[in-house]
Amino acid sequence: MRQQKIRGHRRRHKHIEEWRLKNLDLRLDLIQKYNGDHIDIVVHPWCDISIIDSAIPEPKGKTKYLMLSGLIDIYDSWKKQLDKIGQSYYLKIWLYEPRFSKSQVVCAVGDKISYYENIFFKSDNIARLEPNNFGPIKSRIENLNWDWRVDEDHFDNNEVGEPGLYSTLADFEESKKWFTRTLRKPHRTTKIDETTELYSFKRGCIWLGGQK
Repeated sequence: MRQQKIRGHRRRHKHIEEWRLKNLDLRLDLIQKYNGDHIDIVVHPWCDISIIDSAIPEPKGKTKYLMLSGLIDIYDSWKKQLDKIGQSYYLKIWLYEPRFSKSQVVCAVGDKISYYENIFFKSDNIARLEPNNFGPIKSRIENLNWDWRVDEDHFDNNEVGEPGLYSTLADFEESKKWFTRTLRKPHRTTKIDETTELYSFKRGCIWLGGQK
């Protein structure tokens, strides 16, 4: 699949700044209602779903650094606000590589803390984030602790569903073929219960960043 050409970088950078400023304030109403909040990188075209036969390339260069710097600013701002609440909390930057545009800041309180602390698979391999790879924001990367986790796509054995869910039988058969081909790729399997298995396919890594 060919990649789209990203144009108008000056305009994109302006949108990144607007996104950063808009999300510096923690949404305490969501924290109280759902015990958590998160912010994605909501900057076009990276937050869009491609509707043409091409892929949106991941941000790079100055655009990537501005986005990551924005995530760190949001993290710092949220931390100051969470410290005032006076209760335990989870707060991390989730830095995806190579799927950088999925990166986000995530916070949680109460029973959601344990959920987020254990949401990603932890491999026995040991990896270290290299600050030198982040050019002008190297020092900001060095000011945080970064733990390594595995970025995966997950499917279960009920992924295809029943024929009645499809417009035609041919669509159902095509979906079954796709799932059979997918399961031939390397993955790990987790048994959820007596009837459900989860299949996890590695896509990259996730760096979990938080204050030292």
